[in-house]
Amino acid sequence: MQNPVLTRENYLQRLAVWIDKPVIKVIIGQRRVGKSMFMFQVMEHIRSVNPEANCIYINTENEEFQHIRTYEDLQKEINASLKKAVKNYLFIDEIQDVAEFERALRSYLSKNQCDIYITGSNSQLMSGELATFLSGRYVEFKIHPLSFTEFCLFHNLPNNNDTLLKYFRYGGMPFLRHLPLEDLTVNEYLQNIYSTILLRDIAERHDVRNIHLLKSLARFIADSEGTPFSSLSISNYFKSINLQIAPKTILDYAGYLLNSMIINQVERYNLVGKKVLTSGGKMYFEDFGLRNAIVGSFKLTDIQKVLENAVYMQLVRNNYKVFVGQMRDKEIDFIAERGSEKCYIQVAYKLQLDKTIDREFGNLLSIKDNFPKIVVTMDELAGVDYQGIKHIHILDFLQGNN
Repeated sequence: MQNPVLTRENYLQRLAVWIDKPVIKVIIGQRRVGKSMFMFQVMEHIRSVNPEANCIYINTENEEFQHIRTYEDLQKEINASLKKAVKNYLFIDEIQDVAEFERALRSYLSKNQCDIYITGSNSQLMSGELATFLSGRYVEFKIHPLSFTEFCLFHNLPNNNDTLLKYFRYGGMPFLRHLPLEDLTVNEYLQNIYSTILLRDIAERHDVRNIHLLKSLARFIADSEGTPFSSLSISNYFKSINLQIAPKTILDYAGYLLNSMIINQVERYNLVGKKVLTSGGKMYFEDFGLRNAIVGSFKLTDIQKVLENAVYMQLVRNNYKVFVGQMRDKEIDFIAERGSEKCYIQVAYKLQLDKTIDREFGNLLSIKDNFPKIVVTMDELAGVDYQGIKHIHILDFLQGNN
């Protein structure tokens, strides 16, 4: 019996507001994160409201659309499918594979011929010249891997610590609901995604020849997740293992990984000088299941890294802008801002040692404003506040609109 389709309601509610508005709806996200399925759900929503709607779907990676390589090819395909006297809706998957696609989109938008939805697996899809070309004519939605709440729903699992560890081990790629949650099968699936991202989204797009270096850099970032990123330090590390790689090359390759949305960069913010710093930022993976596959497997010794990653991704899903905080010689794991809201967050696996308690709570106590301050851990006794600082269990944090 086939698993029923599960709607990602929070994304659908956000996008539904923009249906039939004269802007291009741009859906971006890492490969296999569920963009295509979400696009189908948008189509079904439109048809439920307007049964006469003509939904045109093009996936540039499907064999039947391999002839579409330029914007002229795209226009011919679309023109053959447009219908008169009904509302036309255009859906294009992985549009970055079509050269100058923006020329076709702007034409259809300006003539009000169809309501347009596109997906892409490259963070530069709507940047640079393209953003200028379509300035004010698009709205962007980023699809992320499953939240913990979605993970429980998709896999029909209870909300408890055992499920949380499965989430930390396997991550939130939606297709996993069709597979047994066991290491060999999941790792094979995630390795296939990883290979596609490296070869198609990075090597092919950016003409990268040194795939070994690209893999080595991704592995290094995964191993050192949550520590400040320094191209010079990474270059020196590679020299120590007899790989001569210039810091500039490290930065280029890291940029390719960022553009593919496999990782995210979190900038460092100086709380004393009140400015964003140009160095010392950190890298976190979009999906920690994929992160675990890159390093080989999930180990309990990595729990602090994955725990931080989970907190970061929950903040991002809740539309916070996130920074790493610096307060003189102290570090704040995350500063999260959303409009006029702000909060400071420390993340620790367990508060078993006095020095850990002093560091996590002490760093927050050194901040003398009135914004909320939170320590997130996996301690069973979480829930007891300390001098106005909330102590929250990770299970509660991952289910809230924090």
